[in-house]
Amino acid sequence: MPKRTDIKKILIIGAGPIVIGQACEFDYSGVQACKVLKEEGYEIVLVNSNPATIMTDPEMAHRTYIEPITPAVVEKIIERERPDALLPTMGGQTALNTAVALAETGVLEKYKVELIGAKLPAIKKAEDRELFKRAMEAIGLLVPKSGFATSMETAYEILEQVGFPTILRPAFTLGGTGGGIAYNREEFTELINRGLDASPVHQVLVEESVVGWKEYELEVMRDAKDNVVIVCSIENLDPMGIHTGDSITVAPAQTLTDKEYQIMRDASLKIIREIGVDTGGSNIQFAVDPKNGRMIVIEMNPRVSRSSALASKATGFPIAKFAAKLAVGYTLDEILNDITKATPASFEPTIDYVVTKFPRFAFEKFPQADATLTTQMKSVGEAMSIGRTFKESLQKALRSLEIDRYGLESRRERDGDIEHGIADIRQKISVPNWERLWYIADGFRAGMTVDEIFNLSKIDPWFLHQIKQITDMEMEIKKNGASILSKGTPALDHPLRMAKEYGFSDRRIAKLITATEDAVRKARTEMGIIPVFKKVDTCAAEFVAHTPYLYSTYEKPFFRVPGPGAGSQEQQGQGTAECEAEPTDRKKVIILGGGPNRIGQGIEFDYCCVHAAFALKDDGCETIMVNCNPETVSTDYDTSDRLYFEPLTLEDVYHIIEREKPMGVIVQFGGQTPLKLAVPLERLGVRILGTSPDSIDRAEDRKRFKELLDRLGLRQAESGTAVSCDEAVDAANSIGYPVMVRPSYVLGGRAMEIVYDEESIRNYMTRAVKASPDR
Repeated sequence: MPKRTDIKKILIIGAGPIVIGQACEFDYSGVQACKVLKEEGYEIVLVNSNPATIMTDPEMAHRTYIEPITPAVVEKIIERERPDALLPTMGGQTALNTAVALAETGVLEKYKVELIGAKLPAIKKAEDRELFKRAMEAIGLLVPKSGFATSMETAYEILEQVGFPTILRPAFTLGGTGGGIAYNREEFTELINRGLDASPVHQVLVEESVVGWKEYELEVMRDAKDNVVIVCSIENLDPMGIHTGDSITVAPAQTLTDKEYQIMRDASLKIIREIGVDTGGSNIQFAVDPKNGRMIVIEMNPRVSRSSALASKATGFPIAKFAAKLAVGYTLDEILNDITKATPASFEPTIDYVVTKFPRFAFEKFPQADATLTTQMKSVGEAMSIGRTFKESLQKALRSLEIDRYGLESRRERDGDIEHGIADIRQKISVPNWERLWYIADGFRAGMTVDEIFNLSKIDPWFLHQIKQITDMEMEIKKNGASILSKGTPALDHPLRMAKEYGFSDRRIAKLITATEDAVRKARTEMGIIPVFKKVDTCAAEFVAHTPYLYSTYEKPFFRVPGPGAGSQEQQGQGTAECEAEPTDRKKVIILGGGPNRIGQGIEFDYCCVHAAFALKDDGCETIMVNCNPETVSTDYDTSDRLYFEPLTLEDVYHIIEREKPMGVIVQFGGQTPLKLAVPLERLGVRILGTSPDSIDRAEDRKRFKELLDRLGLRQAESGTAVSCDEAVDAANSIGYPVMVRPSYVLGGRAMEIVYDEESIRNYMTRAVKASPDR
């Protein structure tokens, strides 16, 4: 089907301000929609209230309204602009709820505006818990036992049937807002009151608990010809009971049998057809009982979502872009895959690597907050990594978080003043919390078995075995000690190569053998143990990839050798694995992104990185983006000339620099994350463009900045600097309490505190080491 010609002007609603559960992934989807629909010749009107977004740039839409996203305001924009259609699926729950309100109050009918991307009946059937339950029952799919409460009285009636524990899910909300798990009557009453207030339709689903079941998501797209594709399967490492935004997720799903996957796939096709999403994408969530394989449907989002952004970056299949094209009449077979330039969008992506998403939390900002993870989302960002194996992918994700952890370090190593006995480890494993993976590793170090940890955590044994293999490798590294840096055995079987294949960073290896990171780097490069870069191509190398979207891996090299008869076969062999990076001879610049969102460092830095890439392109430079945030526009494969989805650590960034040999690196647009790399990179001979590393250090280092102000004769608050507890106490006594204490190289007030006595300052200094390492 050709694109629709009866539509000339399209109104797109953005997501508004960033909140937990609705972040810059909707800027990414909105930018894709604006760009592709403009290219198709449509007049685009955008409404969004977030000025830090790239989608609110004047050139993204023909007209942009930076206004509150409320039905009343959007109605005035419709009255003024008179669009032919409204696309509500790119702005998260905010846009969807606004569109529903406009449709139900007759505004869209009054001004003859058509909903595209998702029709009102489909939105209501997917978002209204009761209608969704009936729809699933109509097509023979199981859902949890449940009932719908619109008052406290009806909630208690349903509770009699469901029993404790029970899960509460308010309708038409995002990020699990207002929901939770109730284990007793007091918690139930509190959550019902909160849920009824949070739901715009005053409805809460009271549902049987499936806590501990395995959770999966499928990203699905359907067009007007009823072509349906499964873009990606995603498995939650954490079991049901934790919001998927707070869960570690892996793509593709690792523990489904082929038969189970096909059953889930068939169910997804039935669901998207029954709900009626016929020109766009949806996210469908399932739970599977590990005891008997019973599968139930949890929910569906009839729009692009956080998981859509993750799936897009994991596969190279731009869901929002294609969904926008479907909304204006194209079919999947008419849309060309940008990466292969040979396959249509109806060709389901195939991936030959493992993607891990790890959520980023900000509990250090709010030490009094409850850090227990439940059905209400608490993470503020996420990092994504790609590796050839789950172990490699997981360890890359850990060091992408920028929390000064470079692997599954023992909590006992980090908190030397706390003795984590086996009872404490058991408690930390049994209660979902953001550090549970580290405590699981400690459990294995303390002699716990896979079965013991499974019974406490309900995390699938396959994942637990992978974590145990990482801790076993740690013991092997420690046992070898500094001898691991000698060439003793062939490089292919060398314990250092094995460690790198497991995803261990140089810094983590150095800590395990009591050496320096530089010593480890030097030893392995002399042995030829260096990563190769592979392309994300949507087709597992079946077709040529024309878009350089790359990740690093330490896979063993393979060589094609003669086989029986006329055939040949692949064998592992000595030498160098194939690298697909293919750097050019053009003038090129590397831009370092900001990493995962956190409080104080978010979308505004991505905005800067993206505009830097655009400006350098206009100036004739080849732009190379390095970032690990799947929610951002900077990690869209067509923002820069080349994209490396890699952790923003010295080791990972330096490998890219060695491979690409750019004229220089820009660190000043990605916030604090790349700034901290400026001086170390310069020491390795890398040219830093823009503000010099010395100037950066002079501004960021508290002591050097104070010396600068003293030399300039400028007034400043009385202060002192310290690198030890005793120095801090002396400085505080000299100044007089209370004092403000803060580390160097931090942003957004991280680890800043007002302290009132010596005991407080000593406690602070112990914690501050983590916020400002090596200083």
